[in-house]
Amino acid sequence: MRDLGAHLQERDLGKEPLSENEIDRLIGTADVADFLNTRSALYRARGLKGKPPTKAQAIMLMAQEPNLIKRPITVKGSTKIVGFDAAKLRTLVTSA
Repeated sequence: MRDLGAHLQERDLGKEPLSENEIDRLIGTADVADFLNTRSALYRARGLKGKPPTKAQAIMLMAQEPNLIKRPITVKGSTKIVGFDAAKLRTLVTSA
């Protein structure tokens, strides 16, 4: 994204985890499942695929265990892209 001229604000969630309030604001009205890292060993160990958590439960779990958050999360204005999608990121960066 930097090669496209994007100015990024990065945050290492391992060192500076998101709070429950930050996660809640980030998710907003979107489906919380879109923000869960289904590839995480913790996701599988907790059986979250078979028994999805409520939004409140998911937010609490993601605040406690940042590896449950799908990354990267890219935000520009009100647009959010969760996970790596080169085409969507390129469009986001090059849009006015």
